[in-house]
Parts: sequence; C-alpha cells; structure tokens
Amino acid sequence: MSRTTITDEDLRAYLAEHLPAARMAMIEQSLRDSEPLRRQLATIARDNDQGGFSVGEVWRRERLSCPTRGQLGAYLMQALDDGPREYIDFHLQIIGCRACNANFADLQQASASAPEKQRRRRKYFESSAGYLRRD
Repeated sequence: MSRTTITDEDLRAYLAEHLPAARMAMIEQSLRDSEPLRRQLATIARDNDQGGFSVGEVWRRERLSCPTRGQLGAYLMQALDDGPREYIDFHLQIIGCRACNANFADLQQASASAPEKQRRRRKYFESSAGYLRRD
C-alpha cells in the first residue's frame, strides 16, 4: 500500500482501532516503511489530544451508525426486513466494524451454546427435584 492511499481519516480510524484487522495491518506496515507517514500520524494524534474533533470523528467514536445488540440478535435470528438486514450485512462485511463483528460473534457463540445451557439446567433440576420440600 502506498502512502498516498492512506488518508487522514484512515489514520484517525487506525488510532481509534476502528478498522478491519487486514486494513490495520496494511497501515501498520506502511507506517514502518514511511517516516513522512509516521509524522502525519503523530500530527493527527496530537490534534486529537488537543480536542480537535470533526463530525466524522464524533460519529465514529460514539458508534452512531452501529446497530444495537438487539438488532444484531434479530439479524442472527433472520428476523429483520430487507432494509435493516442489508444495512447490517454492509456494516459487518464491507465496513468491517470490529466492535459490531465482535458483538455478533459473541451472539453467535451464545446462540450455539444455548442448547447446552438448557440441558445443564434440566439435569440440575432433575438431580435436585428429590430435595424439594412438599408443604
């Protein structure tokens, strides 16, 4: 990746760790290879430390375009209409939002382990049923 393809917005997102892992790795390699790019990153970091925020930065920092956990759950259960489903597809696959992908992976894992939890709960109840008092 050449230095010219890395924008200030890319560097801000890199600093905030809001980029997909592959893009982060590409930028990191470019930073290792380019002193001017490291200076540009230092300038951006200094501006951020001094409170210089754009609307875009606030939007990303506050994750205003990220779906809620409930929306991600509905997406997982395939319970969304086309518009919201397509947006979440875009957000997870194209944008590659790391926070939302991690949240979605957590929901997938919880969904996969739900039958095991139910089995344990039933087994626990069955094993303790004889200890319940009858009034």
